Amino acid sequence: MRISFLILLVALLGCTQSNKQEEEQAFAPLEKLKAGNTRFAQGHPLHPDETRKRIRELKKGQHPYAIVVSCSDSRVPPELIFDQGFGDIFSIRTAGNIIGDYELGSIEYAVEHFDCNLVVVMGHENCGAIEAYLKADHLHPHFDHIEKIVEYITNEAEEKALADSVHNNIDYAVRANISHGVNLLRSSMPVLKPLADKNKLTIIGALYDLDTGKVSFLE
Repeated sequence: MRISFLILLVALLGCTQSNKQEEEQAFAPLEKLKAGNTRFAQGHPLHPDETRKRIRELKKGQHPYAIVVSCSDSRVPPELIFDQGFGDIFSIRTAGNIIGDYELGSIEYAVEHFDCNLVVVMGHENCGAIEAYLKADHLHPHFDHIEKIVEYITNEAEEKALADSVHNNIDYAVRANISHGVNLLRSSMPVLKPLADKNKLTIIGALYDLDTGKVSFLE
C-alpha cells in the first residue's frame, strides 16, 4: 500500500512539473522571461531545456524566443537569471551592455532569421563599465580598449542628462545607459524601427538587482 502511494505521489509531482512547463511554453515571450526570473529569484528554478536530448534536438536548428543584450559581468548570466536553457535565448553580452555595429548586426540577424519578436536590453546595478565612465579621468593611460567603452557611453544621447547634478550617481547612469540602448534599437534602420513601429517587435529595457536576483522591466 505504501509503495503504491509513493508511486502515485511521484507520478503526480511529475505531472505538476510537466504542466508548469507546458503552461510556460504558452506564455508570450516577455511573460516567459518574467516567470523564469520569478522562479530564479525565489530559489525555485526549473532548469528547463538543459538535457543532452535538447542539445541533439537543436542540431536541427534553433528558434530562440527572445534576444537579451546584457553585460559581460560574470554575475549576470541571462540564461540563469531567467531560468532558461539551450536554445531559448539569443544572448549578446558586452561590458556595459553597449551596442555597436557588431551587436546591432547580431540582433538584426536573430530578428530576421529566427523571428524573434522581443529584445531586452538589460543593465545591472554596480556596473563596472558605468563606474569606469564615471571615473574616466582616473583610467590608466594604457587602457586604450577600456577607454573605447567609456567613449561609447560618453557619446550617448543621454550624456546631457548624465551631466546634471546626479552625474556621479551610478544607479542613474546605469538606467540612462539602458535607455540609450533601447532608444538606439527602436530607431535603428532598416530592420528594427519598421518592425517596432508596427508593434511586430518589442524592445524593452530591464534592470537586474544583484542583491535580490530580481529583474525590473522598464516599460
